[in-house]
Amino acid sequence: MAAVWLWVLFNLAIFVWMLLSSLKSDGEVFADPWGLPNVWRFDNYVRAWEGSDLGTATLNSVFLVAAASVFTVAIGALAAYPLSRLQSRSSNVTLMYFVLGMGVPLQSIVVPAYIAMAGLNMTNTLGGLFLLYVGFSLPFTVFLLTGFFRTLPTRLEEAAALDGCSAFRTFRSVMLPLARPGIVTALLLNVVSLWNETLLALIFIIDDGRQTLALAILGFYGTMLYNSAWGALFAGVCIVVLPMLLLYLWLGKNIMDGMTLGATK
Repeated sequence: MAAVWLWVLFNLAIFVWMLLSSLKSDGEVFADPWGLPNVWRFDNYVRAWEGSDLGTATLNSVFLVAAASVFTVAIGALAAYPLSRLQSRSSNVTLMYFVLGMGVPLQSIVVPAYIAMAGLNMTNTLGGLFLLYVGFSLPFTVFLLTGFFRTLPTRLEEAAALDGCSAFRTFRSVMLPLARPGIVTALLLNVVSLWNETLLALIFIIDDGRQTLALAILGFYGTMLYNSAWGALFAGVCIVVLPMLLLYLWLGKNIMDGMTLGATK
């Protein structure tokens, strides 16, 4: 526990330093790194927002991440439910393929992925990035939801079958509402992961108007570093970090409940 708390305090110290630096003048960032700003420079956030067209990049990220996360969870739930109920060798093998997909390094399949997307004329498009996000997020989502569906009692399905419900209606009307904690957990974990994703966007997106927020901040980093605009640079980092931090603080308990419930079997 002592090691855990030391790690927590270390991360909190970094966050406080980052937040204070985003409200300081460029010279104060290093002259007085732990002191309060002499003048609270909220205009750093304006400089960061306008200096790299973060408005367009933010909209791109919001729509892309929301669509990819919802679609991934929808497809993942449809795959995870039968995998959790079928007691056959083929279902176990299929689940194992999803588990193996979690262990494949992203860097090792970027080149074949680029060749495939280029063949479909979907490079430098948000639609192509959407497909990549869904494909790379599915293995973990299916694995997580399969474990969660296995914790749900089968007697409810038997009762629904006696009432004349089809398998799909049982899934939609009975099991899916019961799996809400797991669904929310999978959705939030995908949102956090895709919001911070940079490698795929860096490789597949070229036009500035199609950049995600993480990619725009990366370009902004080079510009501000060259101009020594440290306050605006830290403000840009805060713009990326704070939404996910607030989301996790708001719904963090749901994430932990969903993951622990899904791990009981």
